Amino acid sequence: MSFDATRLANAATAVLRAYDPGHDLPVLRRRFGAALAELGSNENPLGPGPRALEAMRAALAEAFRYPDPRGAALKAALAARLGVDAGRITLGNGSHELLMLLAQCFADAAHSIVHAQYGFAVFPIAAAAAGAQAVVVPALPREHPAAPYGHDLEAIAAAVRRDTRIVYLANPNNPTGTWFGDAALAALLARVPQDVLVVVDEAYHEYVDAPDLGTALRFADAHPNLVVTRTFSKAYGLAGLRVGYMIGDPSVAAVLERLRESFNVNGLALAAAEAALGDAEHLQRVRAFNRGEREWLRAELAARGYTALPSQTNFLLVDLGRDAAPLERHLLERGVVVRPMGGYGLPQTLRISIGSRAENARLLEALP
Repeated sequence: MSFDATRLANAATAVLRAYDPGHDLPVLRRRFGAALAELGSNENPLGPGPRALEAMRAALAEAFRYPDPRGAALKAALAARLGVDAGRITLGNGSHELLMLLAQCFADAAHSIVHAQYGFAVFPIAAAAAGAQAVVVPALPREHPAAPYGHDLEAIAAAVRRDTRIVYLANPNNPTGTWFGDAALAALLARVPQDVLVVVDEAYHEYVDAPDLGTALRFADAHPNLVVTRTFSKAYGLAGLRVGYMIGDPSVAAVLERLRESFNVNGLALAAAEAALGDAEHLQRVRAFNRGEREWLRAELAARGYTALPSQTNFLLVDLGRDAAPLERHLLERGVVVRPMGGYGLPQTLRISIGSRAENARLLEALP
């Protein structure tokens, strides 16, 4: 009898599927070279700012040392920037790790986790990994005037059960790009019991310019069960270093510390993130570029008959109204990588990151 370790996997892991990272980009880079337009991973085409790059170069000489396991300097910088106590901050290997940790620490087979249909892909993975029951709340309809395919907060609040431990929200949401305003979040928080964690992932917070959307942090003092996660992977341009953070009640942070891996954020990431946080000029440049390029690309797509949903992120979700796989293959053969959304249950859509002007122009040239 041949050995098959899949038969030995625990119940929670047995039902999981491995994360799909999309196309093999190293192979595509060798094939297309500099002509490849990488518009599938929501990266920042401007990259890290000069202060972050300088900090990384300086930190290289200390690569033989273990990093600060507490990340004290970065926590202090974040605390000062956000106006919170450092004891409320947990650092992670990207916000992905923190979202997973929350489920692993606070839910199990006796509990449910509530999240929206078409929400961030990590939410159902976190629920499954913890062995919890996922309660998936139907999204708003495509015809919704403000948030097509977005979170239905009233339905999410109504879906909370006695066994619910976590409600996951993404604002703005990936992959739809849609968002809900602060008033809607306040109404949801008023309805959710205090023994249920409300986790708001704000990975795209720095790109937001909608007047009705600030940050969930404004409600943290009144709602100690509120948790906010963010990342340096997007607007700060540090996706390759994997560093994110969570702001929550000190008791939530203390529980996560019991399971958080030692040295989970590497030394280069700690140095670069701290420097990036202090580079307001670069962040402003990134925000302005993204805002202008996103609306330019939206208009150019519309002129060619392609409809993009409203977005407060660095990507556009294009709804074709038909199977998007043929168009995705057509673009790929011409060296343009976009992200098909069939895995999210949206096979009629493509998610297109805002790239450089040259990358965006190559996308437009490749469209049929």
